[in-house]
Amino acid sequence: METIFQRADISAPALINPADTTEKRKDFPKICVSTFSDNIIRKFASLENVHQIAELYTANGAMPVYKIRYKDTDIAFFQSRVGAPACVVGFEEIVAMGAERFVLFGSCGVLDEKKVQGKIIIPVSAVRDEGTSYHYAAPSPEIKADERYVDILERVLTECGCPYVKGRTWTTDGIYRETLPVIQERKEQGCLAVEMECASMIAASQYRKIPFIQFLYGADSVGTDTWEIRDLLQYGLDSADKYMALAFECGLALM
Repeated sequence: METIFQRADISAPALINPADTTEKRKDFPKICVSTFSDNIIRKFASLENVHQIAELYTANGAMPVYKIRYKDTDIAFFQSRVGAPACVVGFEEIVAMGAERFVLFGSCGVLDEKKVQGKIIIPVSAVRDEGTSYHYAAPSPEIKADERYVDILERVLTECGCPYVKGRTWTTDGIYRETLPVIQERKEQGCLAVEMECASMIAASQYRKIPFIQFLYGADSVGTDTWEIRDLLQYGLDSADKYMALAFECGLALM
């Protein structure tokens, strides 16, 4: 029996496509920003110059899509659901609505504290310990981010005076199966962090030919024998303005 993890040919057309379930919206912003933090999305959705322009629907309920005016440019933003399959579905449907550039950011578990402390993480590649990416890209141990968009992110962070580190991330489906042996293996392979979406989003954006930038910020630490929760439960709220501004700047830089 051959599964998607062994199937190199992923070119066959799909039975259901995003345009079959999602209506294209007139004047939908070309740039879209997303994060996983409900705290951050609620904060920005409450601003005076922000308006709801659409919704994404699943059995979990409706997810509002908002529009903000930033430096004379309309930018859409919404909350991505956690986990590769749900995150990619949201991305697919936002692109079907009309988005042409996509920026995603979120927290991660830190594997290498010395390199990451106080810095934004730029993923240059992701270990594919999830399933969704294999539906968009042929099987391989890892997937590389597009160097053009890595360079843009690096330039934006430099111009904004934000320290950063570039490196490999580890994308996993099993948040409660990050075992000590695998953590050690990923650290030895040079992974700076662990998260749940990056490999899949790189694969999906490259498949759809959508310019895509993702950056990460450290929250909890999983790099030792003891888990350190730290400020994980703040979900980025303390630095919300900085992260969203960086994401908006990245979106403008993609145009």
